[in-house]
Amino acid sequence: MSGDISHTHFDFAKLSERERYKLLIGTVIPRPIALVTTVSRAGRANAGPFSFFNVLTHDPAIVAIGVENHADMSFKDTARNIRETGEFTVHIVDNALVEHMEVCAIKFGPEIDELAEAGLATTAGQMVRSPRILAAPAALECRRHTTLQVGPAREIILGEVLGVFIRSDAVDASKFYVDQNLMDAVGRMGGYSYARTRDQFEIKTMTKDEWALHKNQRPGHVDRL
Repeated sequence: MSGDISHTHFDFAKLSERERYKLLIGTVIPRPIALVTTVSRAGRANAGPFSFFNVLTHDPAIVAIGVENHADMSFKDTARNIRETGEFTVHIVDNALVEHMEVCAIKFGPEIDELAEAGLATTAGQMVRSPRILAAPAALECRRHTTLQVGPAREIILGEVLGVFIRSDAVDASKFYVDQNLMDAVGRMGGYSYARTRDQFEIKTMTKDEWALHKNQRPGHVDRL
């Protein structure tokens, strides 16, 4: 592969918050989207999407969501509810859920039920109090593990996955195999853009012996003794 590709360097220490944000969301792509449901201490449901999200480890099973709270340092509903109850549910967003998810992204007040506004039917959680969105292809029920304060108004919430619901037609329960095409998940790009995961390909990582054989069989290879 040619090594003469030109690159532009950006020193983050010299950039504004907005400039760093634009570069990060334009390069770390696509990002999975967590549509997170919670309930307040009083039992009021809330839903909000987060694209600063991923799974970090499987043992223990930990997911992370990055939450930017309000400029006045008050908590967003999601962050406050998780602090109060210690529970939340992460829903994977598929193509059919995108428009509903966008309604949940509107900055409603805490008195508004985003799930109702978005027309999303729910059922009671099984291992947590937060509701489960029935239309989601997968729902991970989580208990708060750790909250990391990483800025005046920003925090990273780590959640331990207690259990997961997966659409029955998209999982082979006997093999723990999830059909990623049937999941039809979407990812967040930069700006207002999203990406579908329907275009897929497979590459199997070689063993050291397989790589040695492959390297020796490449055209023009000369074995140096």
